[in-house]
Amino acid sequence: MLCKSWALKNGLLLLAAFLYIGATLAQTDVRGTATINVNLSKSVGAMHPAWAWFGHDEPNYTYMKDGRKLLSELSALSPVPVYMRVHNLLTTGDGTPALKWGSTNAYTEDASGKPIYNWHITDSIFDTYIKRKMKPLAQIGFMPQALSTHPEPYKHDWKPGQPYSKIFTGWAYPPKDYNKWRELVYQWVKHCVERYGKKEVESWYWEVWNEPNGYWKGSMDEFFKLYDFAADGVKRALPTAKIGGPNIAGTSGASGVRWLNAFLKHCISDTNYATGNIGSPLDLVLFHAKGSPRVVNGHVQMNMAPQLRDIATGFKIVTSYPQTANLPMVIGESDPEGCAACGMATNPENAYRNGTMYSSYTAASFARKYALADNYKANFLGAVSWSFEFEDQPWFYGFRDLATNGVDKPVLNVFRMFGKMKGGRVQVQGNRMYDLQQVQDSSVRGPQTDIGGLAAKDNKSASVMVWNYHDEDIQGAAEPITVNITGIPAGLVTLTEFRIDDKHSNSYEVWKQMGSPKSPTKKQIAQLEKAGQLQTLGKPQKQAVKNGMLRVNISLPRQGISLLKVDWP
Repeated sequence: MLCKSWALKNGLLLLAAFLYIGATLAQTDVRGTATINVNLSKSVGAMHPAWAWFGHDEPNYTYMKDGRKLLSELSALSPVPVYMRVHNLLTTGDGTPALKWGSTNAYTEDASGKPIYNWHITDSIFDTYIKRKMKPLAQIGFMPQALSTHPEPYKHDWKPGQPYSKIFTGWAYPPKDYNKWRELVYQWVKHCVERYGKKEVESWYWEVWNEPNGYWKGSMDEFFKLYDFAADGVKRALPTAKIGGPNIAGTSGASGVRWLNAFLKHCISDTNYATGNIGSPLDLVLFHAKGSPRVVNGHVQMNMAPQLRDIATGFKIVTSYPQTANLPMVIGESDPEGCAACGMATNPENAYRNGTMYSSYTAASFARKYALADNYKANFLGAVSWSFEFEDQPWFYGFRDLATNGVDKPVLNVFRMFGKMKGGRVQVQGNRMYDLQQVQDSSVRGPQTDIGGLAAKDNKSASVMVWNYHDEDIQGAAEPITVNITGIPAGLVTLTEFRIDDKHSNSYEVWKQMGSPKSPTKKQIAQLEKAGQLQTLGKPQKQAVKNGMLRVNISLPRQGISLLKVDWP
């Protein structure tokens, strides 16, 4: 009996195993060929440039050689003004930049304690933006040394690989005099109105501090007081100015949830520390969202899930209050991880930053940001990519940046692609595109890559961004993808395919082919600059449209991105 029972049991198990394998193979066959269906007739939302927001720690890079060059490129790629957010706009110092450090010396005091205002460096920063028709998301921080309750030590000397806590010095403390703090903010905004004009400054956004649940060495109540006095200074100088906060870190964590809820409640119903009235000015809400890569079995494994959970939590909390549900929301920092100035030499998990992994992650994650905003009916204004450039640093050092020594990295070309997507977002369905909830829960970890799309339609054009993404930074063969575009109101169109992969729009691969020179020659730099631009795959082609549908067959490598641009008369 035991033998028969054992045989029966194992026979059933074997049968179940064969059935499971057969079902798995059948599913693989069904899903093996990637198909993306785009319906231009079905609108899903606005294609507003939520991506046209950037930021960095070191404000003095703004007006330096490579900083000016990159800002010009950012301005040129966007159909709307690009917003820039930087730290340290009120930090004391001589303007010499360092990693995670900058200064403007905007506020000092004489021997008797009388304020001395100096707007030379802040003007240099804002002038650089305005000249390029860009706009500041002006961060009111950090604490000037003369106002800090703990003025020494003040300037940190942090370097990659050292404890992050080393950066928190005298600039992170509350003011010793909140009235002087308010007057500083008032004088700054007043000066900006006088220099740039009321209409221009009305188009900016102001925000108080950064990550008060980490970058602030005071209590929560002291931060609310800091915010109230700053907001009162802004509104006194320009009543129509737009101000917000709190730009917390770790939005989906316990600290983030507690801080965001408490801040919103304070602005809605608490007594204002500066005015004594109920509530505090709040014109937009900001919070942060970060992913979490790591090294697994010798390669980088990305993790988009924490970033999407942060965004979902922020949208959910803000829309849960009737008083804030319709306010614009900005993801003040929205990135694959948390430290732009930590290179891959000290943080090997950051090796994704130079190549196309960063590009495909950016494409796939931004599509989900739009989808989350749709789900929560959030007034999603922008997502700040905390990535700029690091002046006079080693080539392709692994910083989270858009360019290295004036040469554009592959990720910048994703934003060039976004800049070509105009009109409204339309429906995209794909048999290989991971479900939003699945990515939010566990990122892209299955056996199949995430072959997905984001599409937009304008009056005489349409654009479809297609990516082949996976969390595992492993090379893979190009996969065939069929893109069906329906609802085209023309019989003949011009099709242009823009491409980012190992052979196109990729200065990093060209640099490696040169032998990874530490000091490229002028000729090599010219080659790298050319390779850093967005390139097409072949030439534009005329295509016939049958019954309103265009079928496009492409072959896309793993971590590659294509933008299909369709134009008609």
